[in-house]
Amino acid sequence: MRRLSAISYLIRDYDEAIAWFTGVLGFTLIEDSPLGGDKRWVLVAADAAAESPLLLARASGEEQIAQLGRQAGGRVFLFLETDDFERDHQRMRAHGVQFREAPRHEPYGTVAVFLDLYGNPWDLLQRRS
Repeated sequence: MRRLSAISYLIRDYDEAIAWFTGVLGFTLIEDSPLGGDKRWVLVAADAAAESPLLLARASGEEQIAQLGRQAGGRVFLFLETDDFERDHQRMRAHGVQFREAPRHEPYGTVAVFLDLYGNPWDLLQRRS
C-alpha cells in the first residue's frame, strides 16, 4: 500500500497558521512537536481521521517567503471537500474568509473558490451524490 502522508504548506508563522486553520476552517490540530531551534512539526487536517494532512512549514529565506500565497502559481491549490456546502460556506464567510465568486453548480457538484490566509486559492466543494 502507498499513500500520500502529508502535503507541505508554506506559512509565515506557526501560531498564526494553526489559529487560522483550526479557528477559521475548523481543522483539527493533529500534531505540534518541537524539532529544535525554532522549527516545529505541525500537522493539521480537515478532521482527525483525514488522509493527507497539511504539514505547516514555516518559510525561510527570501525565495520561500516570496512563494507565500503562490504555492500553485495562482491556480487553485487545494480542494476542501464537504458534505454540507451551505453550512461550511456560511461558517467560513462568518469568519471573514474571502470568496472570489458566488457558489456555482457544476455537473460534478457545488463549488466556490476562496482564498486562504496567504492568498492561495482553494475550492470549497460538495460533490454530487
